Amino acid sequence: MPKIIRGFHNLPDSSDGCVATIGNFDGVHLGHQAVLNQLAMKGSMMKLPAVVISFEPQPFEFFLPEKAPARLTRFREKVEALRCYAIDQICVLRFNRQLASMSAEDFIDRLLVNGLNVRYLVVGDDFRFGRDRLGDFELLQKAGQKHSFQVVNMHTFAIEHARVSSTRIRNALNSGDLLLAEKLLGRPYRMSGRVAHGDKRGRKMGFPT
Repeated sequence: MPKIIRGFHNLPDSSDGCVATIGNFDGVHLGHQAVLNQLAMKGSMMKLPAVVISFEPQPFEFFLPEKAPARLTRFREKVEALRCYAIDQICVLRFNRQLASMSAEDFIDRLLVNGLNVRYLVVGDDFRFGRDRLGDFELLQKAGQKHSFQVVNMHTFAIEHARVSSTRIRNALNSGDLLLAEKLLGRPYRMSGRVAHGDKRGRKMGFPT
């Protein structure tokens, strides 16, 4: 069962290094699963812990909360889905003003190099990071050459000639295409939520709800 680490200040001693990936992983769909399987395989080969780095709230929710799309999975559901893979640690970074203003170079130095001592990093082909989203795969490659870690770009995972993404799954759900959503997720879609307690009037009448 993976250990959940919250925040930079709780990063463990990583003198031996790790293999890692970064992303929101909303839905943990087939594209995400390809990344996770690659990460787990590399961690096993290199005998290093596999680490998933994610953000709470998601960046879009921080910058434009009123326009942020509904999540496919709540945080707890996402953690449960990640536990199906050979992941050792889930590093959850609070996405706040400080993190949003951090340059891509500082993010690399503080988290990947000094924090986790990443030896192998796998990211999606559209991954962007750092202030103004200036960090990209090319910058990661340069940092990898400087700090001796490998960076791998997981190219687009497609089904029916279209990229598998959280947005595509949301669109399928909005149009009522549950079969497509399940195909992209790689499992049946399910919803969950919190119970909102009312005045309990039904219970008084013998019909608890």
